[in-house]
Amino acid sequence: MTSVTEASPPRRPAGRRRGAGGSRRTAGHGAWFLVLPALIPILVLSVGPLLHGILLAFTDAQSGRTEPTEWIGALNFRDLLHDTLFRESFRIGLVWAVGVTVPQFLLALGLALLLNQDLRLRRLARALAIIPWAMPEIVVGIMWRLVYHPDAGILNETLRDVGLGGGRDWLSALTTALPAVIVVGVWAGMPQTTVALLAGLQHTPRELHEAAAVDGAGAWRRFRTVTWPALRPVALAVTALNLIWNFNAFALVYVLTSGGPGGRTRLPMLFAYEEAFRYGQFGYAAAMGCVMVAVISIALAVFLAGRLRGGDDS
Repeated sequence: MTSVTEASPPRRPAGRRRGAGGSRRTAGHGAWFLVLPALIPILVLSVGPLLHGILLAFTDAQSGRTEPTEWIGALNFRDLLHDTLFRESFRIGLVWAVGVTVPQFLLALGLALLLNQDLRLRRLARALAIIPWAMPEIVVGIMWRLVYHPDAGILNETLRDVGLGGGRDWLSALTTALPAVIVVGVWAGMPQTTVALLAGLQHTPRELHEAAAVDGAGAWRRFRTVTWPALRPVALAVTALNLIWNFNAFALVYVLTSGGPGGRTRLPMLFAYEEAFRYGQFGYAAAMGCVMVAVISIALAVFLAGRLRGGDDS
């Protein structure tokens, strides 16, 4: 008869268990070595300049001064509170961000719904739709300056041909400069929104649309009950990113108007750029950057908190 001792399975040696833990630790170190090539550029090019800018915001750093830079605490931030030009640029930035993001999303949604249909030359239409996305912002700005040219621009030439006048300097007039720039921003940013929404539409099961059609649902009801619930997470994410990107816009508006006329298109990034590189107020410009980063971070935190609550409720 076999004894209990002989029937019980052999115990794993203690050294084997320690060796397994050591192999896991070795694997963990190996994972860090794999992450480092991607982590180092982020630390050097993003985190490092951000920390340096935060420190610079608490100093009186200026260009061309011979005295050493001094620590002045929150003086730059107190000056920002009383700077009417900065508050005005912040207001213009919000108008620009919302004015570009909302029509950009609506037009991109309509274009994505169209490109999602079984149409002839659909692949060619999709390729043509992303052309503005492939163009650098500087090229887009130069091209639209030619479109808005008061004498030889295609816009004024078209208005003359249809008998609506023409000759208006769209980018230099106080009343039309910001709307004209917003139109360019919508045109330049619509392709990436279209691509994101089109990807979300293609992940919506066609069986749901077919079942809704069988039940007698029209196009609008199918969109409201089938398409939009599936597309809503993508729409919220792309809208939040567009608001952040548009609020931080610089190159496109700089090429078009350089912040003019009379500061009507001076976005916060343009205002900070002028303070730093035209007037040499590096510390003051860094404080502006910190305020913008704080506002964007708070807005992003509110958005993420709302998304998490929405996910918990669902």
